[in-house]
Amino acid sequence: MPFPRRRKGASPPPPSPPSLTPPEDSDKEIEETRKRREKEEEIARRTRRNKKWSCVDSCCWFVGLVCCTWWFLLFLFNAMPASFPQFVTEAITGPLPDPPGVKLHKEGLKVKHPVVFVPGIVTGGLELWEGHQCAEGLFRKRLWGGTFGELYRRPLCWVEHMSLNNVTGLDPDGVRVRPVSGLVAADYFAPGYFVWAVLIANLARIGYEEKTMYMAAYDWRIAFQNTEVRDQTLSRMKSNIELLVATNGGNKVVVIPHSMGALYFLHFMKWVEAPAPMGGGGGSDWCAKHIKAIMNIGGPFLGVPKAVSGLFSAEAKDIAAARSVAPSVLDKDVFGLQTLQHVMRMTRTWDTTMSMIPKGGDTIWGNLDWSPEDGYNCTLKKQRNNDNYTTGKNENGCLDLSGKGAHFGRIISFGKDVAESPSSTIDRMDFRDATKGNNLVNATCRDVWTEYHDIGIPGIKAVADYKVYTAGSILDLLHYVAPKMMKRGDAHYSYGIADDLDDPKYNHYKYWSNPLETRLPNAPDMEIFSLYGVGIPTERAYIYKLSATADCYIPFQIDTMADSSDECSCLKGGVYNVNGDETVPVLSAGYMCAKAWKGKTRFNPSGMQTFIREYDHAPPANLLEGRGTQSGAHVDIMGNFALIEDVIRVAAGAKGEDLGGNRVYSDIFEWSERIDLKL
Repeated sequence: MPFPRRRKGASPPPPSPPSLTPPEDSDKEIEETRKRREKEEEIARRTRRNKKWSCVDSCCWFVGLVCCTWWFLLFLFNAMPASFPQFVTEAITGPLPDPPGVKLHKEGLKVKHPVVFVPGIVTGGLELWEGHQCAEGLFRKRLWGGTFGELYRRPLCWVEHMSLNNVTGLDPDGVRVRPVSGLVAADYFAPGYFVWAVLIANLARIGYEEKTMYMAAYDWRIAFQNTEVRDQTLSRMKSNIELLVATNGGNKVVVIPHSMGALYFLHFMKWVEAPAPMGGGGGSDWCAKHIKAIMNIGGPFLGVPKAVSGLFSAEAKDIAAARSVAPSVLDKDVFGLQTLQHVMRMTRTWDTTMSMIPKGGDTIWGNLDWSPEDGYNCTLKKQRNNDNYTTGKNENGCLDLSGKGAHFGRIISFGKDVAESPSSTIDRMDFRDATKGNNLVNATCRDVWTEYHDIGIPGIKAVADYKVYTAGSILDLLHYVAPKMMKRGDAHYSYGIADDLDDPKYNHYKYWSNPLETRLPNAPDMEIFSLYGVGIPTERAYIYKLSATADCYIPFQIDTMADSSDECSCLKGGVYNVNGDETVPVLSAGYMCAKAWKGKTRFNPSGMQTFIREYDHAPPANLLEGRGTQSGAHVDIMGNFALIEDVIRVAAGAKGEDLGGNRVYSDIFEWSERIDLKL
C-alpha cells in the first residue's frame, strides 16, 4: 500500500489535542509523588537507625557465643584422647605422682580385709518414695545429692519433703524419703564433687570390688536409734559385716567412718553388743570377731561448736560472711522463700544435728577464763613428728602466746567487749526462768514458723542479757530457745561425762554415741585410728548481736563486724578460730585417741591400740589440681593421697605401727594434758 509522502517545505502535523486533566490535578499528583518520596526516605532513615547495635543484640550475640563455645568445648572434650588432660597438667606442673592405688599395686599389695564405708551427715543421697501432690513425678528421684534440680524448681515443696515431723523426728504424714543404697549413695555428693569416689577407685586398683566393699548408707537426718526403728539400718549393717567376713575367708572388716559417721558407728558398736530388743544381740565379743580396725576420718567425737551456731541462728562463718556482703538478702522474702527461716525450720527437725553439740561441758571445752587451746596462735606454723616438736615465729613475727587474749571457752558472747573482758566484770542476767511472751514482731509469719515465735521479745532480750555461754550453759540456752527440738534430742543423746560407767543407766542408747559416757568394746586386737586434717582455721567460738527488727527474722546473728586489728589474733569476722580441718577442731577429732582411749582407761578397758594420723593442709597449687591431693579440709581430705595410702595399707593387712604410729603436727597432746578428766 503506497504511503503519502510529505512534500518538502510542508508544515509539521498538528499537535496532539491537549490533556483533559485540569492543572489542579497535575499539581496534586506532583504533591503526592513528593509525599511518597518523603515517606520512603523516612522509612529508609528509620531502617538505618534500627540497624544500630542495641543491648538486645549484644545479649543475643553473647548467649550465642557462650552456647557455641560450650558446644565446641564439649566436642573437643569428647574428641580428645583420655590422656590429654593429664598431658596438659604434666606439661604445666611436671610429672604427677602415681595415685596411691597404682603405687601400692606396684608394691604387690592386694585385697585382704573387706572395707565398710560409713558416710557422715549431708554426704549421703536421699530419694523420694512417697510424697505430696507438689512432688508429682519425683518417685525415686534424689531430693538430696545429685543435681539438686528440684530445689531450684520447687523450693518450698523440697523443704516440705526434706523436713521431718517436729514431734516424732520421723516421717511427716504422706512422705517417705529414704537413703540411696549401694556405693553410689555417697561416692559423689554432686556431679564432679567427690566424697568416697577417689578412695573407692584407689581401692579398686589393688583388686577391691563391690563384693569386698560395702557402703553403710543410712538416713542421716534421723536419730541414730531411729534408723533401726524405721529402716532396720543397724541390723542390715550387722548382717552385711557378718556376710563380708564369711565370704572373704574370715578376714575381719576395716571400717572407715567419715565425719558424723564416726559417732554413728560408736552407737552401732554398743547396739550390736546390747541384748534385744534395744540392741542387736551380738554379744560382748562381736566386735572382736568381726572388726580389724576403725579408721575414723574427721570424726567429731566431742562435737563441734559449728553445730551450736547452726541450731541457734541457722548460720556459720560462711553464711555470716554472705549476710555481711548482701545484708538482709537471706532474711527477706525472696521469690516467696525466706531462706534462713526455712533452713532453720527444716534443719531443726533433723535430730542428728544434735548429736554434734559439744560434749563434756566446761571440763573439755573450757569455761569463762580457761580453755585447753589457751595461747594458740592462728598464724604460727608448728612442725611436729610423733611426740617431738619445735616451735618458732611466723613471717609476721608473732610469738606462741599471741593468742592469750582469746577466751575460746566462751562459745557464744554477745558483743566483742564481753568476749574479751575479765569474767569478774561481766554483769549477767539469768535467762533460765525469764518470762516468755508472744509479742514477737514477726508473729504473722506463721508459714515460716520457728520456735523463736514462742519465746517472744522478752525471751530474746533475756538470752542477750545473759551475755556469754560456755559448753556447760549452751545446753540450757538451746533448751530455752528450742524446747521442742531439745525434747527429742534429750531422748536420743547425752553430752556429759560419766562418773561411773557401771551405772545401769548407761545401758540406754542415748549414751552410746558419747565416747565420754560409754566404753569401747572388749577387743584388744582391734585398732582405732583418728585421721584428720590440720592447718585450717576452724570455728571455735562466736560473737553475736541482736538482729535488726524485720519481718520474718531470726533474732540473733553472728556479728561479722567484730574483728581484731591484731594480725596474730584468732578473731576474724565475729568468729574465733583454732586449728582443725575447717569443720572439726583438733580437740574434738584427736582428744580421745590422744588421751582418753590411750592405753587401758575406763573408756578403753581392753587397752586396744589407738593412733593419730594428722594431714597438714596444703591447698592445690593451681586449678588443674582440682581440690588437691594434699588437702586437709573436712571433705576434700577424702582425696588426700597420704590418707588414701594409709587406709589401703591397713585394708591390705598393715597395723598402725607399720604406718609409723602417730603422726602429729598440732598441739593435740599438749592440749589433752591440760584437760583434767578422770581416766
